[in-house]
Amino acid sequence: MATRYLLGFDVGSSSVKASLVDADTGVCAASAFFPESEAPIKAVKLGWAEQEPDSWWNYAKLSLQKIMAETGAKGEDIKAIGISYQMHGLVCVDKDLQVLRPSIIWCDSRAVPYGEKAFHDLGAEQCLGHLLNSPGNFTAAKLAWVKENEPETFEKVYKFMLPGDYLAMRLSGVVNTTISGLSEGMFWDFREKRVADFLMKYYGFDESLVPDIVPTFSVQSEVCAAAAAELGLKEGTPISYRGGDQPNNALSLNVFNPGEIASTAGTSGVVYGVLGEVNYDKRSRVNTFAHVNYTKDLNRLGVLLCINGTGILNAWVRRTIAPEGISYADMNTYMENIPIGSEGVTIIPFGNGAERVLENKEVGCSINGVNFNKHTKAHLMRAAQEGIVFSFCYGMEIMQQMGMDIRKIHAGKANMFLSPLFRDTLAGVSGATIELYETDGSVGAAKGAGMGCGIYKDNNEAFSTLKRLAVIEPNEQLRPEYLSAYAKWKEQLASIVKN
Repeated sequence: MATRYLLGFDVGSSSVKASLVDADTGVCAASAFFPESEAPIKAVKLGWAEQEPDSWWNYAKLSLQKIMAETGAKGEDIKAIGISYQMHGLVCVDKDLQVLRPSIIWCDSRAVPYGEKAFHDLGAEQCLGHLLNSPGNFTAAKLAWVKENEPETFEKVYKFMLPGDYLAMRLSGVVNTTISGLSEGMFWDFREKRVADFLMKYYGFDESLVPDIVPTFSVQSEVCAAAAAELGLKEGTPISYRGGDQPNNALSLNVFNPGEIASTAGTSGVVYGVLGEVNYDKRSRVNTFAHVNYTKDLNRLGVLLCINGTGILNAWVRRTIAPEGISYADMNTYMENIPIGSEGVTIIPFGNGAERVLENKEVGCSINGVNFNKHTKAHLMRAAQEGIVFSFCYGMEIMQQMGMDIRKIHAGKANMFLSPLFRDTLAGVSGATIELYETDGSVGAAKGAGMGCGIYKDNNEAFSTLKRLAVIEPNEQLRPEYLSAYAKWKEQLASIVKN
């Protein structure tokens, strides 16, 4: 009997990854990504960042070709398709579904003034009470920029989309979106549980610009004849799931319920937690979106904490402080004998731009408490990792103030989570158990598709084969030492922010 496969795409800003997952065993049969060197981002002006949506399609096609060849899979073997994608981007198409301009992607900052003006004019109570965020630099503000600066283009806009919506459109010829997607673009009113007409009216957007809304887990559309011929898929294959990269990362780690946390710690770090009631941070230090399993009848919100200065600090320490040629694994060994708290050295890790958790202040990175007669490179190396953990915990306190009970953190065994010191410190300060898994976004999207088309009855069945690699419990005996070091770090941060 032929293998039943689920296909997952993950549309990132650096590449598009595709994975084929055996629907019956849950095992990933093959994965590939293109381009193998980082995809280009066009920056015509300082602070701009654009990509051609057609390039995502080509990368998806090349990735799919590779995994189909590797597995020998045929189009009819693929039973459903899921899509993960870079959040907050803007794609505009005309009535013939032709792209009107390059996509303004997540890291483009040109729309910041448009979001800030809307927040000022509409008021914090209106925006936070209904959108759960400031309009900020999200998709709605980017569309407002197009309207004001490229009016001839805006006049031709038939629908706006997110990057995942675009890939689904290319596969199916149908334009639609999800509530989760609309919420990340600031188009969803959580209080009224409908499209945020007050923001649409403020910006002068006709509601016809909004794509049809489909459930996140459902047969949203089907592969059309043209796409089937181009990609070697079967016409009629259901596209049955899509989610932004951070909600999808949480899904990939089987994080669906209130109090569950998903975390990543690459160049920047993310803590994404599920909240069971509508709430927001009054100071907008974290973002709140609809999680993948949010519906009008079930409040499941994803609270997103992003720290810019995480792995990038660890990489800087390796380049500039650690002994030359040392590996990250060697760094962990090099500093393992330094006590908790780095004997008084603290590092504030915010050297990668403005930090939302600090209300968009740019305080930079600072190293404090160094004694030239006592401290070594190893002290600085440990203090850097502790500072990264402390920044995570600082943001998690905001999430707890919103009503989140953080007891367990799910993460992929990658990047900073490869460091035992990082993991032990995070468990020690937060008091949460850390579980490490083997998964990624495209595999998660494939399993989401299995849920959406009915192959899996729920997330527990879909992720029953999720491979747990390690469990890190907080060391209760050492917790006072961890908490003391964290308290000292917070005092240092408070003095810097105050000044």
